[in-house]
Amino acid sequence: MTLPSFFALGPLGGPEMFMIGALVLLLFGAKKLPEFARGLGKSMGEFKKARNEFEQEIHRATVEDEKNDKNKIG
Repeated sequence: MTLPSFFALGPLGGPEMFMIGALVLLLFGAKKLPEFARGLGKSMGEFKKARNEFEQEIHRATVEDEKNDKNKIG
């Protein structure tokens, strides 16, 4: 199953970012833009926190597994 060609977006450059910014400004308005940006920032912070917790849990499980392997051998 292949996706249609309009899903094959390349990297976003300056003109594309400008158009997205203009579209967001038109959709949300100048008064709502700070609130939107604040919400986006909080969401990104929560995502980063969840990602870090997940990485720590994977690391912790790996260390425990290595300790269990050493105990079985020795």
